[in-house]
Amino acid sequence: MQKQSSSESLPNVLSPTVPTDIGIRSQRQRIVDAMIITCAEKTYAETTISDIVSAASISRTTFYKRFPDKRSCFEATLDHCIDEVEAAVAASTSADDQPQEAVRKASAAVLSLMASRPELARLLAAEAVAVDPRINSRYRALLLPAIEGLWNGDLPRAGMSPGLAFGRIQLLLFGQVAAGRAGRLPELHPEVVYLALAPFAGHDEALRESRIAEETTLDPEPT
Repeated sequence: MQKQSSSESLPNVLSPTVPTDIGIRSQRQRIVDAMIITCAEKTYAETTISDIVSAASISRTTFYKRFPDKRSCFEATLDHCIDEVEAAVAASTSADDQPQEAVRKASAAVLSLMASRPELARLLAAEAVAVDPRINSRYRALLLPAIEGLWNGDLPRAGMSPGLAFGRIQLLLFGQVAAGRAGRLPELHPEVVYLALAPFAGHDEALRESRIAEETTLDPEPT
């Protein structure tokens, strides 16, 4: 009787295989991360597929297995960044928060996230709008109904237009990011709180919460 060789009798424990779906997710995430980085460094218009595959340490073939073109990759990257923002908001608030408190906490969390991730801030505040101005409508659809919904339909009378307030917030964020001061975005917290609340809670309540935000805003790290 012939003896089995050791390679035949022992399981292959030295070369474990990675499940296909995990490998695909890992490659996709590396591509998304590379798009964020290269857009911050070069802008979307100047970014090439070669830049992305180089930053992601993958081949062009792998890129095209995951995305048909640069634009679809950018849109997936934008979705990922928005998901990060929504996760930061969810982690910062609770069901017990009053509407004004929820807005204050959520805005602080978003500004902190963007300050810690300047490349993400640039993509959200600058590149996304440059690539497709219609992204503003998407931002409004995410933000304004969410804030209004905190009051469960029982909104105080307020004078400022939500659309106007949203536009001012965008200009504030864009100004800081475009000037290379994304790390100082938390300094805008009091203004953002006021603009986010004024259309829904009214001037007096928005001003009160803005002052609370000013007292609790930490000094940003130098950039």
